[in-house]
This record gives sequence, structure tokens and C-alpha cells, in this order.
Amino acid sequence: MALTVYLIVDPMCSWCWGFRPVWEEFRVSLPDEVVVVDLMGGLAPDTERPMDAPTRDYVQSAWRAVSQRTGARFNFAFWDECSPRRTTYPACRAVVAAGLQRPTARRLMYEAVQSAYFLFAKNPSEESTLIALAAEIGLDEDRFAADLGSIAVNHQLAAELRQVREFGVTGFPSLIWHWHQTDAEPRYGLLAAGYTDLERLRARWTELVA
Repeated sequence: MALTVYLIVDPMCSWCWGFRPVWEEFRVSLPDEVVVVDLMGGLAPDTERPMDAPTRDYVQSAWRAVSQRTGARFNFAFWDECSPRRTTYPACRAVVAAGLQRPTARRLMYEAVQSAYFLFAKNPSEESTLIALAAEIGLDEDRFAADLGSIAVNHQLAAELRQVREFGVTGFPSLIWHWHQTDAEPRYGLLAAGYTDLERLRARWTELVA
């Protein structure tokens, strides 16, 4: 028997930021035989248009809601110091590109984008921000910059988005478990849809899997 848990997130999703400590604690409690796969959800597609006022207000209100419920910290100076665009695809590509250089760098880039955006008021929609983060986590900057717009990275992101749609996931973070063994139909289950606290997540795991 094999069991895979899919973590479906977006590095610029505020609820994913609030969920991060929950996921970290839950992940270390998983049995060694469980395979964990993260997929980029692609919260907002590519655009060069500045974020309009209603969207800015909406995102800031989401930050406040996440902070109130989860205790996550946010640096609201971002809204004065940066020129936001309503796109998360560049940040998703950065995670994919980091993984091409070094598989373990995928998670490092995901976490670096989150910290840059939510804590340090940096704009991950800008390529210069992403390249600087690549250097911080020890990647080759020139290769990373070339990979960001490469066919390979775009194909990989498209494949992940397609798999997310096939799962029927429309919100982040989400957790899907996949149970499969030889000569048996694979089974899927929803562990979490949206932010879920640790107690509820563990209870759901016990209900579905344990």
C-alpha cells in the first residue's frame, strides 16, 4: 500500500501563510511511508495591470482576517511601498524553477516568497524580487532567471494547475490524500479545504486514513 498527501497552495495566498505552522507540525507527525507532494494552485493569473482599489481593499481585509484567526503576522507597509499586481503566477513559477535546480529548494523558495511578501513588504510579482530570493537560498541566479520564463517551467506549472483542477480544488490551502496499492482501485479523500486548525486536521486524518 502507498499513501500520498498532496499539499495544494499558492505562495502569495494569505490563508496558506496562516496555515504554514499547522502544516509544519502536522507533516512531522505523518508516518515515514507517506509521500508528500506539493502543487502550486495558481491563485491569480498573469497580468501587468496594477491592482485596483477594490482588490487592494479586499486583499488587505483578507490579511486582517487571517491574522485574527491564526495569529499570522503581516507587514502592511507593502501596500504603501510596492506597486502590487493581482498575479501570483510569477511566484508559482519561481517555486517550480527552484525545484528544477535542486528538489529541496522548491520548499525553500515557497517559504522565502511568503516571508518576503507578508513580512518584509517585497513584491513577489516582480522578477527582480524572485531572483534576489533565489540568491538568498543558494541557487544559481543566472540559471534561475533563465528558467523563470522557460518552456519547461511553464509546462510544469500548467501540469500542476491541471492536476489541481482534476482534484476539484478551488481554494487554498487544500490537502488531498491518495491511497493506492497493486490490484486495487486508487482512492482519494479531502483532508482539508481552506484553513484548518491542527486539531481538526488530525481528527480528519484519523477518520479517513488511520
